[in-house]
Amino acid sequence: MAFPLFTDEQRRTLLNLAQYHSALMDAEREMRQLAGGPLHWKTVSGKDYLYQILDSRGNARSLGPRSTATEQRHAAWHAARVRRNGAKAPLAEVGRLYRALRLGTVSAEAAAILREADSRGLLGTSLMVVGTNAMPAYEIEAQSRIGSGLDETQDCDLAWIAPLELSGDTHAVWDMLKAVDVTYTINTERPFQARNARAYEVELLVAPSRALSLGRKDKPVPVPLIEQEWLLQGVMVDHVVCARDGSSCRIVAPDPRWFALQKLWLSEQKKRNPLKRPKDKKQGDRLLDAIADTMPHYPLDAAFAGALPPELSPYFAQWRARQKEASSRPPKSS
Repeated sequence: MAFPLFTDEQRRTLLNLAQYHSALMDAEREMRQLAGGPLHWKTVSGKDYLYQILDSRGNARSLGPRSTATEQRHAAWHAARVRRNGAKAPLAEVGRLYRALRLGTVSAEAAAILREADSRGLLGTSLMVVGTNAMPAYEIEAQSRIGSGLDETQDCDLAWIAPLELSGDTHAVWDMLKAVDVTYTINTERPFQARNARAYEVELLVAPSRALSLGRKDKPVPVPLIEQEWLLQGVMVDHVVCARDGSSCRIVAPDPRWFALQKLWLSEQKKRNPLKRPKDKKQGDRLLDAIADTMPHYPLDAAFAGALPPELSPYFAQWRARQKEASSRPPKSS
């Protein structure tokens, strides 16, 4: 199956998006490092103190009296804020163009979660995207639209991937979700899932080999699944995409080969929601086709086949047989 490649305008838009988003996130991270909230001066008993705003209710804490150190911290924070705000206008413009060019998008809720995870240093080190929201990143990797409608979703699936040496923050995921939306609560019937006041769902998944690095008191509470081990293999993809509201976010997702085969495996699992299985099958097949057609840097060769676990080998063999059958058919006459 031939996949039409992105146009020059689409590629230029993606490059500009990545540049402006990087500038925004660099400034956001610098602001977070300097202070968790806005900084301002407050005069108390005739003496100036640097205060950090803690929340929307105006609660604040003192960072000390005016000095060379606090003045430098105040100036650095405000300089970073100027850079962040300066990146917002071109990001909004490129976001409008991105959507006009019909490039793959994610929901505004997913984008907000991924930006917050990124600014906290969690994305790509402790968390990655493992559900349908990964599809726009795979399309950028392929430089082609893989399938219209296959990137539509109203939930966010994240996997905890931190090795033990990166663990430490016992509420990393829950603090991140609450920073995005204070209305997130845990679904008591499905403790691996959080929902906000608008019923948007976030699921946390984990491989058995990474389960011990997740804080014991963190939430949501995932059930270790052996199929998540497969998504730790290979080389992850990392791209910037737009949300449907025009905002931007970075997506770090599993190696597309392993993601596609896991999707095909899921499509035949009785535990899987039957309404999701057809989409799983389409995503897996289309993604493998796109890898073969446009991603030679992700080889689908004998070495890859030999590394597959017994659960996934049949799905790869079936896909390869279908590919051979399709290539042996005579071309259709015009």
